[in-house]
Amino acid sequence: MREYKLFIDGKWVPSSTGTLADDLNPATGAVYAKVHQASKQDVEAAIAAAYRAKDAWGSTVPAQREGILLKAAALLDTRVPEFADVLIDEGGSTFGKAMFEVGFVSNMLRSAAGECRRVFGETMPSDVPGVFSMSVRRPLGVIAGISPFNFPLLLAMKKVCLALAAGNTFVLKPASPTPVIGLKIAELFEAAGLPPGVLNVIPVKGSTLGDTLVEDPRIRMVTFTGSTEVGKQLAAVAGRHQKKITLEMGGKSPLIVLKDADLDYAVDAAAFGIFLHQGQVCMANSRLIVEKDVYAAFCDKLVAKVKKLKVGDPHQPDTVIGPLVDAKQCGFIQAQVQDAVSKGARVLWGGKSEVGYYQATVVADVTPSMRIFDEESFGPVVCVIKVNDAEEALAVANRSSFGLSAGLITNDLQKAFSLSLRLETGMVHINDCSILDEPHVPFGGVKDSGVGREGGHYSMEEMTEVKWITVQMGKRQFPF
Repeated sequence: MREYKLFIDGKWVPSSTGTLADDLNPATGAVYAKVHQASKQDVEAAIAAAYRAKDAWGSTVPAQREGILLKAAALLDTRVPEFADVLIDEGGSTFGKAMFEVGFVSNMLRSAAGECRRVFGETMPSDVPGVFSMSVRRPLGVIAGISPFNFPLLLAMKKVCLALAAGNTFVLKPASPTPVIGLKIAELFEAAGLPPGVLNVIPVKGSTLGDTLVEDPRIRMVTFTGSTEVGKQLAAVAGRHQKKITLEMGGKSPLIVLKDADLDYAVDAAAFGIFLHQGQVCMANSRLIVEKDVYAAFCDKLVAKVKKLKVGDPHQPDTVIGPLVDAKQCGFIQAQVQDAVSKGARVLWGGKSEVGYYQATVVADVTPSMRIFDEESFGPVVCVIKVNDAEEALAVANRSSFGLSAGLITNDLQKAFSLSLRLETGMVHINDCSILDEPHVPFGGVKDSGVGREGGHYSMEEMTEVKWITVQMGKRQFPF
């Protein structure tokens, strides 16, 4: 069994208190690894290292940053099975999901390398005679990132690689259930030649960390992906300290299926959009909003599809439903389902759990009075809602505190565009499910789903600051 240390200032160091935590395999419950846990002293050391490194890294030429990111991508390409195995054994990813995630991250590193040369300012006219006026973008300095457990490689790397591309240094706090994959990111950049202090990875318990990353004045920005509850707490602290923050939080994303849709295609999209990674995806389409004319047929086809989804060993390539990262989530989901049934919903398939695995579950006739309508399940359970027409579908979709992503399936392009502009979400995918991401797009939500955008030049804008500079050519005429 491997023991993993902290990565601070380019060195692998033990916890200053000698504290280690068991990292569990969610599929078996066995201990997967022993991971050192950062103390307050270790957190301070990581922040100090990043702060010391910020000026030198911020002044590197784009070619140097680009070269390191490209080398990291090339190294990852040679280690795909290794990284995929960590995602499976530590995070409960199925084989297909793990392979997709590693491939996506390799592509994302190359995309970030390209962004090194896309940090643009502009010139602008001035009414002051002889003044040349321009804006430039500069790195913020030290950025801290808090990443989630569901896509622990992809979502941590999205923060890290773009921050580095913009010339910032970074302190990464990986999710407690998946610390090893965060440390693997450090291994990758160490091998790629990243200078000491530029990236620091510190597995640390929330009780130890507290609000340190948000309160410390040396950290200029915090980027967080996780629950809405924690995100709001961080935002409140950031506001008190005038700290820049981006938040990518929870969701209860709708998939609208209109009566003219190809139902077989709609079912395939719906199933992928909720059952990928056991529904532990912030943008999963956990609400299926279906026009009444095709509601019964859609439900029948969906159940027939779900019955065929294999539950079991995540290492098997044909497994679709693996374990939940936290077995306690099964009880939370079960309470949601029971609440819905008590208020008139029907369980068409599933609704049972066993040793950390929850069955793929379809709950029909869901109404807004039920917890499951707007409460994030973060598991393999989907609710189906009947509506009379497209306008009611829109109203039901927007009747949510969340606003991350949405899908919309129809052959009426005019109606599709009209609805997409009025859906209260940060992202809309026409004739697709609600799950879609690419390295260069503006990923993020509205309402309780988040603030700010991640990806490509959108991250570069978030992770730099604009400075206005003027040059007076000749002498300015002052009034006194």
